[in-house]
Amino acid sequence: MSTIHCDIVSAEAEIFHGEASMVIATGEAGELGIAPRHAPLITLLKPGSVEVIDANGERHPYYVSGGILEVQPTVVTVLADTALRARDIDEASAKRAKDEAERVLANRGDAKTVAEAQQQLIQAAAQLQALERLRRNLKH
Repeated sequence: MSTIHCDIVSAEAEIFHGEASMVIATGEAGELGIAPRHAPLITLLKPGSVEVIDANGERHPYYVSGGILEVQPTVVTVLADTALRARDIDEASAKRAKDEAERVLANRGDAKTVAEAQQQLIQAAAQLQALERLRRNLKH
């Protein structure tokens, strides 16, 4: 099976560095599946999960807060402000952040507070979604 090199990098650290048979991420225009020999591409990523499928078919889910996905003929690079392994996400903290953001949105404060709460809600929901994907993968 052919592979493509993949790097997932955050401002803090390199999260993944290795070979993949497929990389799945959510770009601004929707879900992307990047396989070896994919056409070159650069796109913005939405907060959510990035999944790396290795040469053995094993799935490795990650969470990114958004960022940039660059595809070259032999390498996929994900650059994110924040990137975490799905297993490292603090579920209780993500649920608290989601609840707090929903409370702020329900009270409709000033525009800046609402915008920050909307962003917090998007990121918390994306973290919880990445955790759910991890749990589904563990059941298979």
